[in-house]
Amino acid sequence: MIGSLQGVVAAVGEEAALIEVGGVGYLVQAGSRTLSRLAVGVPARLHIETHVREDAIRLFGFESEEERAWFAHLQTIPGVGAKVALGILDAMPPNVLVDAIAVQDRAAFARANGVGPKLAARLAQELAAKHGPKSFISVGSIAAPRAANGAVGESNARAEAVSALVNLGIDQSSAARAVSAAAKQFGADAPAPELIRAALKEVSR
Repeated sequence: MIGSLQGVVAAVGEEAALIEVGGVGYLVQAGSRTLSRLAVGVPARLHIETHVREDAIRLFGFESEEERAWFAHLQTIPGVGAKVALGILDAMPPNVLVDAIAVQDRAAFARANGVGPKLAARLAQELAAKHGPKSFISVGSIAAPRAANGAVGESNARAEAVSALVNLGIDQSSAARAVSAAAKQFGADAPAPELIRAALKEVSR
């Protein structure tokens, strides 16, 4: 299985990019946010989710391991395939997704391409009842410009805080809700330890 690719961007299309690694071009499907951060001729690193079927091998690329893990996790919900999962992550980066799950925000899910009212309700309900993605790999993001508001770093800190609370025996939904409330007390660059301490106070209220 391919877990990541580091090479030079040879081409970027509406739904995929061609990444050249050691003279081999890999066609990688990705969401619009990831594709918008790739530029032809510029080195990039993508986290890869590999789908192997009898008739094809497809590679899906993400700017962070967290997004890749959520992509796989979303597909555990009936009715959610790769295309819909990409659409959800385009509409909701991981930090926004965690908040939507915590409050079971059906409207947020319904804004994603390919998600109707019934699927939005199922996503909100079933994801809130599940533990979030596990086994994040601590590796860097793609070599591309980051968002000016530092959303990737903020998202990783929130995910780490939620994971810490879950490890302490707090259910996923309550942990996400507490971290979301705690995050409002800090700026976008709040480190995970501070979020965890503040979130624990939220849980104890």
